[in-house]
Amino acid sequence: MERERRTGRAVGAFLGLTFASTWALWAVVIRASANHGASSTATGPAFGGPAFLLGVFAPGIVALALTAWHGGHQALAALLRRIVQWRVPLRLYAFALLLMPLTKLAVALLVRATTGAWPRFGETHPVILVAATVLSTVGQVGEEVGWRGYLLPRLTERTGLAAASVIVGIIWAAWHLPLFFTPGANTYHQSFPLYALQLTAYSIALAWLYWRSGGSLLLTMFMHAAFNNMKDIVPSGGVAAGHVFTFDSTLVFRLTVLVLWIAGAVLLVRMWHAPRQINGSNAA
Repeated sequence: MERERRTGRAVGAFLGLTFASTWALWAVVIRASANHGASSTATGPAFGGPAFLLGVFAPGIVALALTAWHGGHQALAALLRRIVQWRVPLRLYAFALLLMPLTKLAVALLVRATTGAWPRFGETHPVILVAATVLSTVGQVGEEVGWRGYLLPRLTERTGLAAASVIVGIIWAAWHLPLFFTPGANTYHQSFPLYALQLTAYSIALAWLYWRSGGSLLLTMFMHAAFNNMKDIVPSGGVAAGHVFTFDSTLVFRLTVLVLWIAGAVLLVRMWHAPRQINGSNAA
């Protein structure tokens, strides 16, 4: 019981500090973007700046600080080692890299079957997309150390891995919410409910990968990078200047959510009986 209370306090502290720091920093970005008159189709001048990047890395920074505070140097070192944990089966690398492009190709086939026409395909060569995924993997460390390295193992102790993967996905999506109101962000005025459903389905896959890889954050970082770089193989598009909380969007976006949830449902079944002490748990 005492362990559960400590875990609950750790989760509460992590979420409070992460959301407060990220949203405060992004508020600076939103104001700067508005002052520069950034449009919904162009990246504002504040994006990529120190305030924005610090907000992006806040989940990992908070996770590392809390791990050191509650567990000391030994727990911190164990968490950091997971960032470079690369000795995992090759099939898990393939899963991390291919889930998003295969999802998009399935969506393209569904669009063709239902409308008689192919959707628009992205113009970037696949080799460039793979290279971009590899090169941008390190940039996902801030989020993955927080969401999968810290939050997921602690929630798993309380709810089981399947439920925890969904809860983390909802929280992860909610953390992005300010960017739906930020001129210059690629999610500006898009459908937040569909985005949240998409990210939650992807969170399920990331949780399964974290579990099956023995707690490798390097693998989840790689898969996160694959999502960012591969999702526009068949661009989902969106409803420009639409209401943020609408379900209205393109057929490609809706089908992408559907296909990811079909895969997510299969993985939820596989995770249903996973141990509550998943590999890599450093819970206080």
